Amino acid sequence: MGKDVSGWSTRLTAEIVARYTASGHWTGITLGHCAQERARTAPERIAVVDGSTVLSFGQLFEQGVRLAMALRRRGLKPGEVVSFQLPNWHEAMVINLAAAIGGFVCNPIVPIYRDAEVSFILKNSHTRVLFMPDAFRSIDYVEMVERLRPGLPDLRDVVLVRAPRPGYTAFADWLADDCAEPFAAAASFAGADANAVKLLLYTSGTTGAPKGVLHSHNTLRAEIDAAIRLRSLGPDDVVFMPSPVTHITGYLYALELPFAAGMKVVLMDRWNVAEGVDLMARHRATFSVGATPFLLELVAEVERRGLTLPSLRQYGCGGAPVPPEAIERARTVLPNCATFRGYGCSEAPTVSSGVAQGDPVELGATTDGRIYNHEVRIVDAVTGEPLAAGQPGEIVTRGPEVMLGYTKPADNDDAFDEEGFFHTGDLGVVDARGYLTVTGRKKDLIIRGGENISPKEIEDVLHQHPAVGEAAVVAMPHARMGETPCAYVVVRAGASLDFEAKVAFLETANLARQKIPEQLVLLDELPHNAAGKVLKHVLRARAAGDAARAARNA
Repeated sequence: MGKDVSGWSTRLTAEIVARYTASGHWTGITLGHCAQERARTAPERIAVVDGSTVLSFGQLFEQGVRLAMALRRRGLKPGEVVSFQLPNWHEAMVINLAAAIGGFVCNPIVPIYRDAEVSFILKNSHTRVLFMPDAFRSIDYVEMVERLRPGLPDLRDVVLVRAPRPGYTAFADWLADDCAEPFAAAASFAGADANAVKLLLYTSGTTGAPKGVLHSHNTLRAEIDAAIRLRSLGPDDVVFMPSPVTHITGYLYALELPFAAGMKVVLMDRWNVAEGVDLMARHRATFSVGATPFLLELVAEVERRGLTLPSLRQYGCGGAPVPPEAIERARTVLPNCATFRGYGCSEAPTVSSGVAQGDPVELGATTDGRIYNHEVRIVDAVTGEPLAAGQPGEIVTRGPEVMLGYTKPADNDDAFDEEGFFHTGDLGVVDARGYLTVTGRKKDLIIRGGENISPKEIEDVLHQHPAVGEAAVVAMPHARMGETPCAYVVVRAGASLDFEAKVAFLETANLARQKIPEQLVLLDELPHNAAGKVLKHVLRARAAGDAARAARNA
């Protein structure tokens, strides 16, 4: 373990640096370098479309430099954390770029997170500056941060984006200082070490508390370079991004890829399928990625309107179980588009994706794609022993885009083996051609529309209810979202609990709303094994059966 400028210990060693530098996977090119080169060679080229706002690479670079200077004037030092809790707005691109220029760590926070999650993340990350809206959808972020701020001694500044309020500084004010020569101003920064921590992303864990994932400039650029090679992406491509930029996929392909490939990104901050199709057609989008619900609704809308979206040539789908028939239908409705499944996670962004040239296109529907840029093993889920090709087991991987580790060093002990392979906790099989198929999860995580939900986090709150004797939360199949939480509860003698009371109680904990179980099932007792552990696979099977019966009766 080595100490990063951010203060976190990482798994980075001289041997790892030498290995991936020699292989050419780690180039040392940071986002700051790349953005400066785009601004120098193609300053007028459009980089981002965000509603009525259109910005060029030159404009983005200048705004990034201005914000980096403002952060430095506020006393931020390289390695300190800048957080943003924003929808898919172009300001997120500016914040991410400013962090790269100044050598700060960027921490995106999912917009739907509420007090419980945001408080943990800001404390754990020691965030210095937080960018957020005043309100978006049903969340008043100012009210939330007012509740949390007394317990956040590291937080220096809260900056409001797009809607100033008295007592708060506005994002526009931080960009107001004159910057007549952005290239000279950028040169005044020391320049970030490409092996330093650049991104801090929190992901739900099976133990309840989110885990902080640490990525460097090099690990992120390794993924981006691989995507560019695999997908043959370049300046003539246009990426359409409705997936949240606060998730690893949206972050990489909306905030990083445009600078690396010189391409335009079209952002969408609130998914509406009709508007999404209009945007894709208007801007001639060629590439997009999204979770299963996005693809299902996109295909249905295109078919309903009798369109084909001829410019769209690639759509990657993942983040939640993807039925083979969804990919097959997409290929029929979008004849010019290679639609495929992919597999990855925040810790290892893209382990497998798509179909190699010359291979049967059906593999894009029946598998999670060809392994690329990773060294994958399938091991026995109990012993960790490697298994032969074609045998199912736990997916473990090692490669240039795997994270540097978690913020909590102890979390790395279970996540990595002595050879440096990351244990994903997912189950799968690799065929003789190198195609990976995910078959299940060792973890109990619920994946709702691409969002990872920790059952234990919900269970911990339920157990605080005076009527609850024992509770277990599992995944229930859902037609649109893939999965949704279902709560099985044993109430105490003489007590009662109904669905409305359960919802009201969980809302008082200020959990994100997608974590509130959509079903409540009262049982006399939960199934246990001999050691007293709840048999969640039994409850999952019951939830699947209940969902299937409900669908048949609908």
